[in-house]
Amino acid sequence: MAYKAPIRDMQFIYDEVLNIDQYSDLGTFAEATKETRDVILEEMAKFCEQVLAPLNHVGDTEGCVRNDDGSVTTPKGFKEAYQQYCEAAWPTIGAEPEFGGQGLPHVLTLSLQEMASSANMAWAMYPGLTHGAYSALLTHGSDELKAIYLPKMVSGEWTGTMNLTEPHCGTDLGLLRTKAENNGDGSYNITGQKIFISAGEHDMSENIIHLVLARIAGAPEGTKGISLFVVPKFLVNKDGSLGARNPATCGKIEEKMGIHGNSTCVMNYDSAKGWLVGEENKGLNAMFVMMNVARLGVGLQGLCQSETSYQNAVIYAKDRLQMRSLTGPKNPTGPADPIIVHPDVRRMLMDAKAINEGARCFLYWTALYGDLMHVSNDEAVKTKANDYMALLTPVLKGYITDKGFENAVNGQQIYGGHGFIEEWGMSQYVRDARIAMIYEGANGVQALDLVGRKLAQNGGRAVQSFFGEIDAFVKANSENAELAPYIKGLKTSKDSLMAATMWLMQNGMVNFDNAGAASTNYMHLFGICGLSYMWTLMAKIALEKKGSEPFYDTKLKTATYFMERIVPDCAAHLAKIQTGATSMMALSADEF
Repeated sequence: MAYKAPIRDMQFIYDEVLNIDQYSDLGTFAEATKETRDVILEEMAKFCEQVLAPLNHVGDTEGCVRNDDGSVTTPKGFKEAYQQYCEAAWPTIGAEPEFGGQGLPHVLTLSLQEMASSANMAWAMYPGLTHGAYSALLTHGSDELKAIYLPKMVSGEWTGTMNLTEPHCGTDLGLLRTKAENNGDGSYNITGQKIFISAGEHDMSENIIHLVLARIAGAPEGTKGISLFVVPKFLVNKDGSLGARNPATCGKIEEKMGIHGNSTCVMNYDSAKGWLVGEENKGLNAMFVMMNVARLGVGLQGLCQSETSYQNAVIYAKDRLQMRSLTGPKNPTGPADPIIVHPDVRRMLMDAKAINEGARCFLYWTALYGDLMHVSNDEAVKTKANDYMALLTPVLKGYITDKGFENAVNGQQIYGGHGFIEEWGMSQYVRDARIAMIYEGANGVQALDLVGRKLAQNGGRAVQSFFGEIDAFVKANSENAELAPYIKGLKTSKDSLMAATMWLMQNGMVNFDNAGAASTNYMHLFGICGLSYMWTLMAKIALEKKGSEPFYDTKLKTATYFMERIVPDCAAHLAKIQTGATSMMALSADEF
């Protein structure tokens, strides 16, 4: 199966939509010049297209193998590809220089993650999880822990994991049972079992640094009594060399629907030595740093599987001959027309293209605020950035993974019967995409987080800021006749989202089930509004450049499709939200 990195689209977002160069006076952006960005994108594209993509099917068919001694062997070529990745210093791009990183903005590393995950999602999870663990240690770890672990994690010599879920508790971490016993020397003995641990055991790195949630003896019940610990696979000696094997072992590899190339493990901790990260009983605060990084990454995974499925569906649709066009033959010298001439095939391809390009822009736009939250000198900008990161993370994770899976299914549908046959590869994108809707907080939980927590934070300041930004853009461009059709679509989506927000404010607190019943539709409505804003920003630029390059003309056509064919979904979402919970909750449990 083919993958071609969409470098031109990435450059368009960086150079023209976000105008990254305007931030060159801020420390982390100083070295991220256009020349540097372009070289990084081009070189990473080569690695992903030539090394990772050919291993995607290998990982799917071979999977990971747990050996008798509890070690895990990854699919053929995975370890060698990871060595190439580290030798090229790719793990260092966005990491702090203090620990051996290059210090480039996270918004730039997002495109590298996108290319890797599009080419080979299962492989990309190994360095992706390491980055999340690095972020948690960087923010909450002591100086001593940072000095021990971060340089090796930044270089890629050591990888990382996050250990939350247990057999009896997933989303409700208050039920967590894994215990931590204080040894009196600064270390703890960690005992318990964790499940669904991605990259929990493998042969790609020298050491694996597990971040594990556990409860210290005597800690309060529920989430208020959870602490976070760093538990290495191999203990680290004072000189930095590897010491004894810690009793943190893989009990089994989960048999999964997809991402077979990633070793999703049941991890058993039998008095394994660990060290506290941050404060006692404040483990969720520390872990949320990692989870928020991961949730943006999972939203990106939804885009990635959608993008790769779309690319392959386009190739097939141009090649596959089936029937004649409804408006007359388009391939008169052949026995039939390529299926790309048929409107329903176009519908599926255009849905994917419009969602993919809008989602890419929305993800990068949000990631830029993630950088500004740390480096801006303007307190108002930092406040806005912090608000946006909190508000938009569940939208990006939930909406884009839902649509990404839908688009992967449509890509498979375009192949017809061949899409159902494994040798064509389209089923892998569907199977791999499916997990993104579930892990790092199932999408229903993301929707509840959005309506139950994020909307009300700081008196609704974040969503009001988002509405205000759109209103200001609409007002500033009200005289632009060419942009008017796109402004109309943006206003439609924004007005629908505002009406839904007001309905929730009036009805959600009266009956909490109203908020729950509305949550998924609200999340999708927010996603459409966010993409509408991105498409209007892109259309404004494309109008200014139209005729200079086919790229801009194609952008405008795709923007028009989004406004005409996807924005109308807002009305349905709003209507469902406003029905409340009555019909949804009407049946007794026995009636199901």
